[in-house]
Amino acid sequence: MLKNKPNERDSYQMNYQESASVSDSVGMSSGCMMPSCPPSCECSCPPVCECPQNQVCHRVLNYNVPHIIPMHTTVVNHHIYNHTYTPVYSYSEVDEVENVYQNRCCR
Repeated sequence: MLKNKPNERDSYQMNYQESASVSDSVGMSSGCMMPSCPPSCECSCPPVCECPQNQVCHRVLNYNVPHIIPMHTTVVNHHIYNHTYTPVYSYSEVDEVENVYQNRCCR
């Protein structure tokens, strides 16, 4: 995903020379040892070839990632009808008429 940028140090080649005249205690030749300096030399010695060292550099890269979240709102209207009952009384009256005739003398 992310590639390292080429750097000057990537193109630099180091020549590590192994000194054949110097050997370790086992009798085997080891790499990157200090070459011997002539005892009568008042000039500078040849450079010492050190073993390479690895440095680890941790970098933290922060990225802002905007997120778009579509939002929809639905409004639910609840219509509540409260029914109350009030009785309305009515009154009716019926009159019955009855005619009773007793001992009628005329007809």
